[in-house]
Amino acid sequence: MLGVMLATALSGEIASVFVLLAVAVVLFVTEKLPVDVVALMILSALLLLGLVDAEEGLSGFASTATVTVGAMFVLSSGLQRTGAVGALARAMRKIGDGQSALLLAVMVVIGVISAFVNNTAAVAVFLPLVLASCARRKVAPSRILIPLSYASQFGGVCTLIGTSTNLLVSAIAVKAGLEAFSVFEFSKLGVIMLVVGIAYFLIVGRWLLPERNRAELTEAYELRDYITEFRILEDSPLIGKRVHETGLRDQHDATVLKIIRQDEHIDMPVHHKLREGDVLLVEGRIKELMDARDAMKLAIEPRFKLSDDELKDEDLTLVEALIAPRSSLIGRTLKTLDFRRRFNAIVLAVQRKEQTLRKKLNAVRLQFGDSLLIQARPAELAALRADPDFIVLDEVEAPSLRKGKAPIALAVVAVAIALAAFDVFPILHTAIAGCVALILTRCLSVEQAYAAVDWKVIFLLAGILPLGVAMQNSGAAKLIADNTLGLVANMGPHVVLAVLYLLTALLTETMSNNASAVLLAPIAITISKEMDVDAKPFLMAVCFAASTSFATPVGYQTNTMVYHPGGYRFTDYMKVGIPLNLIFWGLAVVFIPIFWPF
Repeated sequence: MLGVMLATALSGEIASVFVLLAVAVVLFVTEKLPVDVVALMILSALLLLGLVDAEEGLSGFASTATVTVGAMFVLSSGLQRTGAVGALARAMRKIGDGQSALLLAVMVVIGVISAFVNNTAAVAVFLPLVLASCARRKVAPSRILIPLSYASQFGGVCTLIGTSTNLLVSAIAVKAGLEAFSVFEFSKLGVIMLVVGIAYFLIVGRWLLPERNRAELTEAYELRDYITEFRILEDSPLIGKRVHETGLRDQHDATVLKIIRQDEHIDMPVHHKLREGDVLLVEGRIKELMDARDAMKLAIEPRFKLSDDELKDEDLTLVEALIAPRSSLIGRTLKTLDFRRRFNAIVLAVQRKEQTLRKKLNAVRLQFGDSLLIQARPAELAALRADPDFIVLDEVEAPSLRKGKAPIALAVVAVAIALAAFDVFPILHTAIAGCVALILTRCLSVEQAYAAVDWKVIFLLAGILPLGVAMQNSGAAKLIADNTLGLVANMGPHVVLAVLYLLTALLTETMSNNASAVLLAPIAITISKEMDVDAKPFLMAVCFAASTSFATPVGYQTNTMVYHPGGYRFTDYMKVGIPLNLIFWGLAVVFIPIFWPF
């Protein structure tokens, strides 16, 4: 089969499309480059090779899906910044006292919200509140956070606007001359999946989830062996120097966290001159600390024992903060950020999945989902919480950024959705009008509206959509369809739908859900034409499979967001997620042909 494909494909435009397709898949899976950069590279190649003309190449930027997704980011931000989402999350905490009640409340509320609000934004708001609720109820967060992530995906597949994938596939369908999807067209199956998903966790999934309580932060980040106290001896070369002049950071990769001078504790001691007898609380690697002790004429305080309380006092605290999905810090190092001066805070350690990063901390390039252990004053923490680059994992009862505007934001979004749902106007029209209304009513500033848009997603959609066009124009989609799904076409459309769903689900676990949808939607349309059946059931299979990724922590952004706060391991997602993926596969195979007949 592969030989036939290659022999046929190695000619002209089809060969070029296959090469670009292979490059795109490899780059998406390996994540060597950001997804938006990969999409723009593919777009450039398509234009230079003449596989699409200028109008087709720019069609992704002008696509209704791309513009609508951008508008939905703004509408979601309006609900988030006015405190509407936070109010619903705080109301959730009051429901029930036990683990089952908390699990049910979390999944129902986040599921409903995610049908209309960007789910990464919703999970970012819920995370600190759920962690606080778990602490109050003495429930291990590991029993709640994977359900939180998965339920946000359950909700996303309930509506056209719940996930960008649905909008994207709808736009591809329209471009192929098919009918667009309506706002609540997905709800019939989406609500079934939401109910079944919640029932799965209440009955079965809860027993598959691990029970891991959040360890003391100094233990979780393995700091006990890496922070010690040094006393400055009388002949030390450090005497009279400021901390940043000592060379401890540059020469020994060690950080001075505190100076203890008699009864005085000096926090964040960047500019203080050192004296004989000062005790320094220093963080670094064991070997480097021992080298610093010898070179700098320091003595170890032998009775020192680190705990969270040693790093906290009334003027200083210790918190965890996740690097947010659209953080401007991604790809940058603490050194290039000048983190200590910029935020007036110290990063003590970084955790990435199951690994605590310790060596040359200032040289670590930050990634989405990294968890930073930060020491700072309360005033600086308030600034960190307000910074969209971070998700600070402690609860704070803070007023909304746009106090009193939550009812207006809710009304604007509700009207925008209702007008589209009843076919008064297309969703594109109402979404843009809703964005304008949020700005005019001062629920959002213009700057906040621009900042709300996840431009990586926008450029991903704009850059990758022309690849789908090239696949159809060149005949590559037909070739792939004939040699994959076409092999089971004689078994009937139900079997083809089952294979297409499974193929999409597997691809989504390893790469961007939007990218997998763009690659498979043209194939779904092509095979439907060859089988002379309606394409909508196949496109629905692509939508639902691409928007529900449960088996890995990297298949969907919300899975990555809960990885460290829940103390999970990679295998935890497989244990809980694979059975759920199979259940959803079965639901799709049974109900899609009923709701959308061939």
